[in-house]
Amino acid sequence: MFARSAVRALTSQSRLFSTTVARQTKVAVLGAGGGIGQPLSLLLKSDPLVTSLSLYDIRGAPGVAADVSHVDSASEVTGYAADKLDEALEGVQVVVIPAGVPRKTGMTRDDLFNTNASIVRDLASAIGRVSPTAHILVISNPVNSTVPIVASTLAKAGVYNPSRVFGVTTLDVVRAARFTAGIAGVHPNEASITVVGGHSGATIVPLLSQSKYGQSIKGEVYDKLVHRIQFGGDEVVKAKDGAGSATLSMAYAGAKFTHALLRGLNGEKGVITPTFVQSPLYKAQGIDFFSSNVELGVDGVEKIYPLGPLSVEEEKLMEACLPELKKNIEKGRAFVESS
Repeated sequence: MFARSAVRALTSQSRLFSTTVARQTKVAVLGAGGGIGQPLSLLLKSDPLVTSLSLYDIRGAPGVAADVSHVDSASEVTGYAADKLDEALEGVQVVVIPAGVPRKTGMTRDDLFNTNASIVRDLASAIGRVSPTAHILVISNPVNSTVPIVASTLAKAGVYNPSRVFGVTTLDVVRAARFTAGIAGVHPNEASITVVGGHSGATIVPLLSQSKYGQSIKGEVYDKLVHRIQFGGDEVVKAKDGAGSATLSMAYAGAKFTHALLRGLNGEKGVITPTFVQSPLYKAQGIDFFSSNVELGVDGVEKIYPLGPLSVEEEKLMEACLPELKKNIEKGRAFVESS
C-alpha cells in the first residue's frame, strides 16, 4: 500500500509542477549539499521546466549531482566543488540560494545573521560578476535581511534589477494552507491563504479574513493558528531535538516558488504568489521590501498587488510586523555598507 502511494505521489505532478513545455532554462542551486539543498535539488530535477541543473556547494555538490542525475527526467545535472563557483553560474537564468547554517534549538533567525549574511553577500557578488541578469531566489535565513543584502551587493556592482530578486516566503503560505485546512476539514488546495509582510515571527501576517475558510476561524483558535503559522519553524526544530530545522518542507516550498517563477518566465499569464521583493506598498513608512501577492512574468516581477481589506486582527498584526521588518531590512543594508 505504501509503495503504491509513494509511486503515485512521485509520478503525479499536479500539485507541485505543471506540465508546460519548457524553454531552455538553466537553474543553479547554491548550497546544494545541505539539508535544504539536497531535497531541493531532487525536486528541481523532477521539474519539467528545468532543462539544466547546476549544483554548487563548498562540499558535497558533485555527489548530490551524481545521485540526482540518475532520476529519469530530461534535465542535465552538473555538480561543482568549492573552487568552481563561477563555472557553476555561467549561463544560468535562475539562481536559488539555500546556502547557510541551519537553525538550532533556542536560535532565532537573527542568531543566524552574521554567518549567513557573509555567505549570501559573497554569493551575490559572484552572481553579479558572472550572471548579472539571473533571477535570484533567496532562501537563506534571515530572509528579511538577506534579500536586502543581495540587493545592496548587486547595487554596489551596478547590476541590481529589483524585478529579479526574490525572498522565498512560500513556506509560510504552505503552512497557512495546511494548518487552516486541518481546522476547516478541507483539502489544503481549497484553503489558499495570502501571507504578507516578512519571513520571521511577528513579521509573518496571514490574511485569513480573505479566505472563505480562514474568515470563519475566531477567538482562541484564530490566535493559535496565527501563532503556529508565524512560528511553525520552532515546532520543527523542537521535534527534531535540535538536530535540524525545517529542511524538507522548505525544500518543497522553494521548489514550488521556483516552478511558479519558471511558469512566468515561460510566458504563462496569471502566475500570482506571495514573495518578498522590493515593494512600494510601505515605502512611505521607510520599508522598501515587503512580501505580498506578486504577478510573475517574463521579466520576473510583473505586478505587485495591494493587500486589500484587512480585519481588525490583521491590522494589529501589521502594527507588530512593520517596525520589526524595518529593523531587519536596515540590518541587512548596514551589513553591506560596513563590509
